[in-house]
Amino acid sequence: MTLGIIIQARMGSTRLPGKVLRDICGKPLLGHVLGRLQMLKRPAKVVVATSSASENDMIEAWCLEHGVSCFRGDETDVLDRYFQCARALGMSDIVRLTADNPFTDIEELERLIDLHQKQGFDYTHAFGQLPIGVGAEIFTFEALSRSHREGKLPHHREHVNEYFTDRPELFKIGQLDVPSAKISPELRLTVDTEEDWSRARALAAQAGENWLGTEEAIRLCSSSA
Repeated sequence: MTLGIIIQARMGSTRLPGKVLRDICGKPLLGHVLGRLQMLKRPAKVVVATSSASENDMIEAWCLEHGVSCFRGDETDVLDRYFQCARALGMSDIVRLTADNPFTDIEELERLIDLHQKQGFDYTHAFGQLPIGVGAEIFTFEALSRSHREGKLPHHREHVNEYFTDRPELFKIGQLDVPSAKISPELRLTVDTEEDWSRARALAAQAGENWLGTEEAIRLCSSSA
């Protein structure tokens, strides 16, 4: 198995343009996402997948400056971008992350990959229980290929996972159970608005040099509510 982690990133966010390179405590948002992956214990090919639109030249430049692999593909057909990237890099299983989620739970990501491998799932996710932006998903290249080949509707092309969820009878799908202390599905730890940005910046400032765990983030957000 050749594990790949593809982080989709682009500058053209509708609600918060340029957010992926916006600074949080001395580091761009994308840098926080990549930095957290350094805690992953297993080997994986990590690549930032952005689009060929010229506004994303600065993402590629940042990646080159920091020794990060960067793949460029279609701006709107994100499914094709993932497929072409995974195929070019020979990935057999692909973790999908996004550059606006700086608090991915690496412990749960490890457990997600284990579950996916041991149970032989086509698509496995950790959504619905963890705070928004903390969970992840993983799928086989075969499942991605089928989605790329058969998923023709606009939302299938824009969102990599929606052919899986639209046609669950075609795939063996798994869902990770998470510890009760990490269950807080109403809490937003993604960055899509100015309010999200302020929350992420405050959490990162309180964490200092340490990587903030999910339980601690929930506690801090609860105490400040």
